[in-house]
Amino acid sequence: MAEDGMSILACYNATFSATNDIWMTDDVIAKRVPLLCLQIAYDLLVSRFFYFILKRIRVPLIVAQILAGFSLSPTLLGNFKPIFDLFYEQQGILAIETFSNLGILYYVFLSGLEMNSDVILRSRKKGTSIAVVGIVTSMLFGVGLLTVQHKLEDENDTFSLTPKENHNEAYLFWSLALSVTGFPVLARILAKLKLLYTKLGKDALTAAMLTDAYGWVLFTLLIPYSKIGGKPFLSVISTLLFIVFCFTVVRPILTPIVEKKTSANTWRKSQLLDLLMGVFICSFITDCLGTHPIVGAFVFGLILPHGKFADMVMEMSDDFVSGILCPVYFAGFGFRLNLPFLLKQQSAGLMMLIVVLLCIPKVLSSLIVTFFFGMPARDGLAIGLLLNTKGVMAIILLNVAWDKRILDPYCFMVMMLAIILMTVIVSPLISAIYQPKFRFMQSQLKTMQKLRFDMELRVVACVHNTKHANSMIHVLEATNATRVSPIHVSVAHLVELTRHGTAILVSQMDRSDSTVGTETTNYGSQSEFESITNAFEEFVKQYNAVRIDTSKVVSSYTTIHEDIFNVAEEKRASLILLPFHKEYSTIEGGLEIINNQHCEINKNVLQQAPCSVGIFVDRGLGSLLKTKMRIVMIFIGGPDDREALSIAWRMAGHSGTQLHVLRIHLLDKAAEEKLSKTKKIKSHHGILSTVMDSVMQNELDEKYLISFRHKAVNNNDSIVYSEKEVHSNTGEEIPTLLNEIDKSGYDLYIVGQGSGKNTKIFSKLLEWCDHPELGVIGDILASTSFGSQSSVLIVQQYMIGRKTVVKQSHRESMKTGPEIL
Repeated sequence: MAEDGMSILACYNATFSATNDIWMTDDVIAKRVPLLCLQIAYDLLVSRFFYFILKRIRVPLIVAQILAGFSLSPTLLGNFKPIFDLFYEQQGILAIETFSNLGILYYVFLSGLEMNSDVILRSRKKGTSIAVVGIVTSMLFGVGLLTVQHKLEDENDTFSLTPKENHNEAYLFWSLALSVTGFPVLARILAKLKLLYTKLGKDALTAAMLTDAYGWVLFTLLIPYSKIGGKPFLSVISTLLFIVFCFTVVRPILTPIVEKKTSANTWRKSQLLDLLMGVFICSFITDCLGTHPIVGAFVFGLILPHGKFADMVMEMSDDFVSGILCPVYFAGFGFRLNLPFLLKQQSAGLMMLIVVLLCIPKVLSSLIVTFFFGMPARDGLAIGLLLNTKGVMAIILLNVAWDKRILDPYCFMVMMLAIILMTVIVSPLISAIYQPKFRFMQSQLKTMQKLRFDMELRVVACVHNTKHANSMIHVLEATNATRVSPIHVSVAHLVELTRHGTAILVSQMDRSDSTVGTETTNYGSQSEFESITNAFEEFVKQYNAVRIDTSKVVSSYTTIHEDIFNVAEEKRASLILLPFHKEYSTIEGGLEIINNQHCEINKNVLQQAPCSVGIFVDRGLGSLLKTKMRIVMIFIGGPDDREALSIAWRMAGHSGTQLHVLRIHLLDKAAEEKLSKTKKIKSHHGILSTVMDSVMQNELDEKYLISFRHKAVNNNDSIVYSEKEVHSNTGEEIPTLLNEIDKSGYDLYIVGQGSGKNTKIFSKLLEWCDHPELGVIGDILASTSFGSQSSVLIVQQYMIGRKTVVKQSHRESMKTGPEIL
């Protein structure tokens, strides 16, 4: 053994009790269990502490768990013998290792349960190319860098050098650990960075899953050859036969039984536990065959049905396995890192350089492949960084190589540092490359007003259920899709993410953008998704000028608006359609609250959307195939009203639509503006933050109305234009006027949301608003007290600096009272 502190990491006395004298051994419960509980508690608390510190830069939890073990290594607290002996007494080492290995078995089982083998077989050409080139490049670089590493080691330290008979295995383990990617860790990073529903995210996920699958295959083949003696070839063949048996015999038997009980909802916990005993059975078999037990656990997870059953198992065990069992295993990995031992070497600086160079192969290979596919260099760099993310496979490989002395401590710790470095830097660097606050500001204005009539209208229609889908179809039907001006609708089924599994992320990887109904999902109600898909399929059959693609957006409701933005940016949409969070009930004759969280989603989308937004309040809007639609558009002024008029103008092109545009003039006291302390504050784009230039807006309003009256009203008998005046600033004239309009009985109101208006009359009306996100007019029309039976579409035009407008106005309203947004 070495005399520099490494002996405490290399071995320990394994004889703790008398052999075959079970009744003469120590009291296990009294001596081992308290120590085990102390070790587990320390790992959990310290890993949570590190995660709390590092979560702001989006560092994965696995890194925090490794750092928890590193805190007890000889680098830190391990230098204090009383503290080290307290947590790592010899009699407690076997207990903690048994516990950690149990945890890693179930962690790998859940990873197999999350991974969809069908998606691997349908992988796209781009993702496959990135994965293959990345693997080959990493293997070649790995061999070269390990050779350099061996040249730098101290040849006088016989303990540290890799035995010559293990050199071939060392190259394989080192290169494989460098080439694999932690798919579950990467999927969660993409979800947190809100890049999951982008082309970049899908390409990175595809490449990561293929690389992960390659890692498992090579791991299965490699482990038998790492053992001294035995018949490795026979072990490999028998293990492969066992895997084939599981897929061809066990899976067809288990799948119908599991799916039947899952669909009937007749699972009892005892039956579920009996099924999960298969993890131990398969692990035992693969261990007996000469490979690693985790191979059996992974295969068993892979052959079980996905979908609702996988969700149920994950819901039951994911928190316990990932939150309690696995931290102990990852902490044990970090415990083996001894920086003083590494830094004592004369070539320590060059070794640290190797740590940095190990991050290059994936980046270099991704840049080369993305160049041939015509992708920006920024995307290639980002994919390379993402594929550097390491997970459980790399850690298991290094642990096996350590236990079998395939890698010497120098090589082990250099690769360990590289794994930690790669995983830590991914999120901060990707955030710097794709800065969230500027991600959507570089695009051109995406509004209906700027869109020519002979261009394709691109819409993102967000729905939560089938009823919302039918409502959106009626609105889209009214937008008058023609061969000259077609519509491309991207349907986003919004589903709340309630756990941290990655099975639902896998379903987003292989989507077709040109057809409907080809996507499957493993999360949320599959029947609900199919109903939504079928409804839009029927819509496409009725209108040849409509293209549809559907997808499921699964995320936390607090951040799902960012995923909606990514979809809108990816599809180059001009309009995002959102359902109102209250639903019209014909039985009760009013609006019934469905989900207040949907209201928060709408507010978040309105504040930061990369294009125009419409919120639809459905009160039974009918189909144009059955009846003529009567629409009234109320125009007061401002960019939102001009956007609303442009939508109404497009709808009026349909032969079955009648449009009445009513302009309300605010005169005398009604036109008085409310003073604002922030009136002169400008954003960095040069646009007023809270109060728009009323003179300029009036000029734009007049210009657009003149164009509308000249081109539309004079050439279409189904379009009527009229004007009304409001003089008082008491706020009573507008509701009265709206009541008079409603007597005519319209099917749909189209109004602007009204951001930027700063008149006193709107400030007073805003005090009575139940839903400020609808604006003053929209809130009145959507109110049950108004008594209207008409549906309402509230429109907000995209403008740079909209987020600043809303936030600054909110601060002003908190200081001086309510103010129109």
